[in-house]
Amino acid sequence: MAADLILALDQGTTSSRAIAFGRDGRPVATAQQPFEQRFPQPAHVTHDPEALWSSQLAVAREVVAAVGGPERVAAIGITNQRETTVVWDRATGAPVADAIVWQSRITAARCEALRASGLEPLFRERTGLTLDAYFSGPKIAHILDAAPGLRERAEGGELAFGTVDTFLLWRLTGGHVHATDPSNASRTLLFDIRRLAWDDELLGHVGVPRPVLPDIRPTSGILGETRPELFGRAIPIAALAGDQQAATFGQVAFAPGEVKNTYGTGAFLLLNSGTRPVASEHGLLSTVLWQLAPGAPASYALEGSVFMAGAAVQWLRDGLRAIATAPDVEALAASVEDTGGVYLVPAFTGLGAPHWDPYARGTLIGLTRGTGLPEIARATLESIAYQVTDVVEAMVADGAPRPTALRVDGGAAANDLLMQLQADVLDVPVERPAVLETTALGAAYLAGLAIGFWRDQAELGATWALDRRFEPAMAASRRERLLDGWHRAVERSKGWARPE
Repeated sequence: MAADLILALDQGTTSSRAIAFGRDGRPVATAQQPFEQRFPQPAHVTHDPEALWSSQLAVAREVVAAVGGPERVAAIGITNQRETTVVWDRATGAPVADAIVWQSRITAARCEALRASGLEPLFRERTGLTLDAYFSGPKIAHILDAAPGLRERAEGGELAFGTVDTFLLWRLTGGHVHATDPSNASRTLLFDIRRLAWDDELLGHVGVPRPVLPDIRPTSGILGETRPELFGRAIPIAALAGDQQAATFGQVAFAPGEVKNTYGTGAFLLLNSGTRPVASEHGLLSTVLWQLAPGAPASYALEGSVFMAGAAVQWLRDGLRAIATAPDVEALAASVEDTGGVYLVPAFTGLGAPHWDPYARGTLIGLTRGTGLPEIARATLESIAYQVTDVVEAMVADGAPRPTALRVDGGAAANDLLMQLQADVLDVPVERPAVLETTALGAAYLAGLAIGFWRDQAELGATWALDRRFEPAMAASRRERLLDGWHRAVERSKGWARPE
């Protein structure tokens, strides 16, 4: 049987997915499994690493069986929720604590202390990041300090750290490979994005022992093989990429100036800035997009990270029980013409770009006796579009050209009302591709390039196809009025929680 498929493992914040793609870039088989979200205290979010592993392995096996067996799989590409942090025992492979999720604010005080010491300019220069609880490095230190003896064991080389890509790679290879790629390493606050190497000075400031760190490998390239017993034969693992970088690759945004936005748990807008990192003066991040071969120059992006997009819809479903399933939000929100002046600022775990306020909290404002669930549902969708618009405006303020179109992907991009709202408040056409799962597709593309499954990026570009284009249709006066109200609501959400 010909090895005519690439298997993408897409380990996300709320579910694990596996998708097999053919040479035309279209999915052949898909499986998805949710797992438990843990909230030990306000603004702290954790996952059981074993649930990440078991759910990802289960869906991978399901897809391999669905396509007729492992002989059809030429290689595996891995993409992952990026900053989520796992520490485990090198001898047993067992995690020493729950994974700290990227959304968690548990390390906000550590980051404030580093900022108070005057270290923000150093971290921004070396890493392209702001000192925020979002990133992995302080999470590692928190885990090591949370239980007696862990820090000493880490310094002695007994423990390993990884973002989720690294943890999955370790498990898939039976502990033979402890590695990550520059796209994930660049999200730790520990990595020099110009040298593409761990930085000892930053490690010292954050309090992370070097022996826990994985090796750095190119984003696209053979990393190892799966244990034969997992799928019936050993399969090459040929790519690691953080989810937003993978989505950018899946949207074939290969040229400087090209931009995409992913609507997942959060919303993440990345602008390809070429082979040189660009510093932001307006609250954005400079991050590594990918490195396609050993010694090759990296590509970089200017990124705006919004913490709550699809997660705000999940709050409507699970918190308010206003809807039974996430797609139900579209009909409920469309049942009213407007919100009646209601705004939701979904700062449930603080605000990301361009505000970076870990102490902001969710705010529902403008309520009247006429407010009902339809208005709140519409305000929830509008909040996603407003946040993405704020990020685009920050990019323009940093000197980037205003996009002529915004390529979108992710689960919430299937929502026609949200996409029209986005085009309206951004005043830019929105282009939705035929394949929305571009995160998994990007991981597949990166793995396929590594083994010659696809010849080059030009061949990949030919596979991108448009599903629908949403044109702006809102009067400028209404757009300005809505955005003014949004910005006033955001200011009221800031600084609500008090530092402990």
